[in-house]
Amino acid sequence: MFHDGAEMPRECGLDGGNRSPALAWRDAPPETRSFAVVCEDPDASGHAWRHWAVYDIPREQVALAEGLPEVNAVRGVRQAVNDFGRPGYGGPCPPRGHGTHHYHFRLFALPVERLKLSREPSCRDVERAARRLAIAEADLVGLYWR
Repeated sequence: MFHDGAEMPRECGLDGGNRSPALAWRDAPPETRSFAVVCEDPDASGHAWRHWAVYDIPREQVALAEGLPEVNAVRGVRQAVNDFGRPGYGGPCPPRGHGTHHYHFRLFALPVERLKLSREPSCRDVERAARRLAIAEADLVGLYWR
């Protein structure tokens, strides 16, 4: 785990183990029925790079364990295809000497149990659907450089 605005653990980086970070949250609005988490790097060259999207997280689940497997679904919780072209988490990997990148982990509280998406949606698809329905949103920023 890391705090907002702090350096992300090296094992979360693509070249340091590629382990998704543990995340936890609290105080969701009462009408929340599920959550979605999207991670993107707006400092990437060209466009924001989407590293991870987890969705259909049940309301009762208020955390994600470290190191989720890189698969489409884990115990009913779904993961989208990241910009690396794989399902699950793809860790930070900014170019060496490119400076500090800011990785935004956005949590969306949703009024639906499941997002209506294709079988293998992209992280962008998840973000668009979650943003349209969100009743609350939180942002955690992790820093990473090489």
